[in-house]
Amino acid sequence: MIWFKRPQSAQAITTSILYDEHTFYQAFTRDLQRSEKEVIIESPFITSSRMEVLYPIFRELLARQVKIHIITKDPSEYDEHFRYQATNEILYADEMGINVILLKGNHHRKLAIIDKKILWEGSLNILSYSQSKEIMRRIKGAQMAKETLNFLRINEFI
Repeated sequence: MIWFKRPQSAQAITTSILYDEHTFYQAFTRDLQRSEKEVIIESPFITSSRMEVLYPIFRELLARQVKIHIITKDPSEYDEHFRYQATNEILYADEMGINVILLKGNHHRKLAIIDKKILWEGSLNILSYSQSKEIMRRIKGAQMAKETLNFLRINEFI
């Protein structure tokens, strides 16, 4: 049985705002550009079209010594059409200096944690989104970001 730890106070969530597929990337990009130390993105799917939009931002972050970690599905679990595309993007991200962690077994989580202060979570595949109806919640608060890192044991991968 898994027990969820409740926040110690109502102030654990400083700010929570909902975004959809139309408003997410503008706000998320702003958060990325303001990051100072570390960006963690967990997205089961990766497509070339989405990564081409994000690569300039990633290059800028890497130049500022911001660590980037991408946690994604192992390409062997993609269908044939997307396997080649995902493999190429993973190899390119790795060559850039991004830490890419591949997971096997029904990987489906979509989230991002920026500087252990901002948590994005919801249904949108951050590294592949194209045309579906989605929702993402931005939570500003170190307590919630750290709680998510600990609950998902992300520190074991990065």
